[in-house]
Amino acid sequence: MTDNLIFVVNNLFTIYFWLILVRCLCSFIPSIDWYKQPFESLKDVTDLYLNIFRRIMPPFNGIDFSPIVAVIALQIINYILVYILLLFK
Repeated sequence: MTDNLIFVVNNLFTIYFWLILVRCLCSFIPSIDWYKQPFESLKDVTDLYLNIFRRIMPPFNGIDFSPIVAVIALQIINYILVYILLLFK
């Protein structure tokens, strides 16, 4: 039972990591209309989390480093949750 929960938690974090990565890569394409699907959904889902770090770290010389910090924090949270779940195994 715990193994399945660990698998699901780890996969959810992995999917969210890839969504953030795709969001960052899409931001380099200036012709993307962020108000059309599927880009609007991608923006809505990822900006909820990224805006937390954008408030803490404003862009530096026009470069937004907040996704890097957000991904690192996401990985740390993932490792902590998996470790806690392994303790209760």
